[in-house]
Amino acid sequence: MKEKLFVMLLMGTILVGCQQENSTDKDQKEETPTVENNQQEETPSDQEKNDQQEEQNKAEEASTTEDKNVSDEEELKVDENGLLIVDNPKSVEVIVNKQRRLPDGYEPTDLVEPNVSFYAEEGDPKRQLRQIAATALEKLFEGAKADGLELVAVSGYRSYDRQKAIYENNVAQNGQEHADKYSARPGTSEHQTGLAMDVASAALVSVLEPSFIQTEEGQWLEEHAHEYGFIIRYPEGKDDITGYSYEPWHVRYVGKEIATEVYEQQTTLEEFFGLYP
Repeated sequence: MKEKLFVMLLMGTILVGCQQENSTDKDQKEETPTVENNQQEETPSDQEKNDQQEEQNKAEEASTTEDKNVSDEEELKVDENGLLIVDNPKSVEVIVNKQRRLPDGYEPTDLVEPNVSFYAEEGDPKRQLRQIAATALEKLFEGAKADGLELVAVSGYRSYDRQKAIYENNVAQNGQEHADKYSARPGTSEHQTGLAMDVASAALVSVLEPSFIQTEEGQWLEEHAHEYGFIIRYPEGKDDITGYSYEPWHVRYVGKEIATEVYEQQTTLEEFFGLYP
C-alpha cells in the first residue's frame, strides 16, 4: 500500500513538471517573433533598394553637373560690359556670341587662304581661314562641285578692327537695333575666330540673304555641310538662342563629329554645349 502511494506521488510530480515546462516554451514562442518574420517586416525588398539607389545616383549626377557648370562659368573672366571672356579661343569648339567674347588682341596664328573660288580680290584678309577649317572648306567645295553645284566663298576671317568698322557702319546706316540683330559687336564675331565662312551660289555671289536657301547650292549646303565638319551656325527659328536672324550662308567649322550631332539633333551650339538657357 505504501509502495503504491509512493509511485502515485512520484508520477504526479513528473506530470506537473512537464506541464510547467510546456507552458514556459509556449509563452516564449508567443512573446518572441521568429527571425524570419523580423526580416520580412524590417528589411526593404530588392526592388526598393534599387529604386533608392537610382534616386541617389540621379541626385548625385544632377549635383555634379550643376557644380561643373557653375565651376566652368566661374573660371571665365568678365569684362567691363558684363561679357564673358572665353578661355579657349584656339579651340574648334570655342563658343563666341553676344554674351561671350574673344580675349583682347586675339588673332589666329595659322590663317591660310583655302584653294576655292572667292568673291573678294586676292590678298583680302577675308579670304583667310584657320588651316584646319580651310582644308575642310576645300573638301566641301569639291563635294558640291561633284554634285554639279558651284559655291563661292564671300567672307571668312575678320580682325577686331575690321569687325568694329562693319558694326559701326551698320549702326550709322540702319540704327542700333538693326545692327545688333544682324551684325556682331567687335570681339564677339565668329569671323574673328577664323573658323567661319560666308558662302553663296556662284550665280548669285553678291547675295547673302535668307533666299539663299531657295537655291540648289543653299539646300545642298544645309544637307551636307556636316559631312565636312561645318554647321549652319544661325539656323532658322533659333534667333532667340543664337542672338542672330537666320543665316543659311554662314557656316562654322567644329569638326565632323560635333557637326554631325548638331545636324542630327537640329540644334544650336549653345544648346549642344549646355549654354542655353
